[in-house]
Amino acid sequence: MSENQKFQLGTVGALSLSVVSSVSIVICNKALISTLAFTFATTLTSWHLLVTFCSLHVALWMKMFEHKPFDARAVMGFGILNGISIGLLNLSLGFNSVGFYQHLGIWNLISPMYIQFKMTKLAIIPCTVLLETLFFRKRFSRNIQLSLAILLLGVGIATVTDLQLNLLGSVLSLLAVLTTCVAQIMTNTIQKKFKVSSTQLLYQSCPYQAITLFIVGPFLDGLLTNQNVFAFKYTPQVLFFIVLSCLISVSVNFSTFLVIGKTSPVTYQVLGHLKTCLVLAFGYVLLRDPFSWRNILGILIAVVGMVIYSYYCTIETQQQKASEVSAQLPQVKESESDPLISVENGSGILSDGVVQKAPVWNSNKDLHA
Repeated sequence: MSENQKFQLGTVGALSLSVVSSVSIVICNKALISTLAFTFATTLTSWHLLVTFCSLHVALWMKMFEHKPFDARAVMGFGILNGISIGLLNLSLGFNSVGFYQHLGIWNLISPMYIQFKMTKLAIIPCTVLLETLFFRKRFSRNIQLSLAILLLGVGIATVTDLQLNLLGSVLSLLAVLTTCVAQIMTNTIQKKFKVSSTQLLYQSCPYQAITLFIVGPFLDGLLTNQNVFAFKYTPQVLFFIVLSCLISVSVNFSTFLVIGKTSPVTYQVLGHLKTCLVLAFGYVLLRDPFSWRNILGILIAVVGMVIYSYYCTIETQQQKASEVSAQLPQVKESESDPLISVENGSGILSDGVVQKAPVWNSNKDLHA
C-alpha cells in the first residue's frame, strides 16, 4: 500500500470516527440534558476534557504515543482560547432564543469544538474562509465557494427556525465565531508548524482547556440556568450518563484534532454540518423528534452541497499533486544531463574540464582484504 493510499485511508477513518462519536455523544447528552435535567453544559465540557487528558496520560504511560514538548506559550494560548470559545458559545445561548440552538432542540453540547450555535455554526465557514484568505493567502476556487454556499443554504433551511436576536447576544455570537475560527485554524497550523500529531497537541492543550472551563463553567451555568451544579441531585442514572458522555468525549476530542490535522478547518466544518443532518435524522428515527418536509428538503440540499464540495476537493487535490510532480520532472532531467561524474577517490572529468586523480592502489590494504 502506497503512502498516498495510507493517508487517504487514515483520513476516511478519522472522518468516520468523528461522525460516529459526535452523533453518539449528542444522543447521550440529549438523554442527560432533556430527560434528566442536567443542564450544566460548560461544567460537563470541563469534565470531558479532564477525562480526555487522563485517558491520554494513561496512553502515554503505556507508550502508545510519544510526548513531544514544544512552544509552551503557543500551547497555553491555544488551550485557553479553546476554553474561551466554548464559554462564549454557551454564554451566547443565554442571550438569544433557545430555539436558535441546534442539535435536537436541546441545550448545547456537550463537547469542545462541537457545541455549535445554529447561526454561529453557519457563520463559522465563511469566517474561516475569510481568515485563511487574508492571513494565510489560501485560495478557494469558485466551485468550492459555490458548494459551500449550497451546503450552508441546506443546513439553514433544515435547522434555523428562530431568528430572534438581541444586541448583546449578537456580540457574543460574533466573538464566539471569531474565537472558534481562530482556534480551529490554530489546530491545523500548530500541528504542521511544530510537526506534532493530533494526539500530542490534544494531550498538551487539554489541561489548559479543562482548567479554563472548570473555573468559569459553574459561574456560566449558574448564570444561564439559575441553578448550582454542586447542589444538583446526582442519581445513579445521572452519574451513569455523565460517565458515558465523558468516555465518548475522548473519541470526539481526539477525532476533532485528527480531522483538522489531516484535512483543514473548512473541511471539519463541512463534516460538522453532516453531523447536524445525521443528528436530525437519528432524532426522528430513534427519539421520535418532530420532523417536517422543511427539515428533509434542507438535509437533501445540504447533502448535495457536501457531495459537490467533496468532488471538487478531490479534483483540486489531484490537480495540485499532478502539478507538483510535473514541476519536479524538469529538475530530474537537468540533473540526469549534468556531465559531472563524481566517484569518491576515483577518476572522472569535472564540468570545468579539470581532470581528477586516478584511484591509488594500496597494496597493504588490498592484501589484508
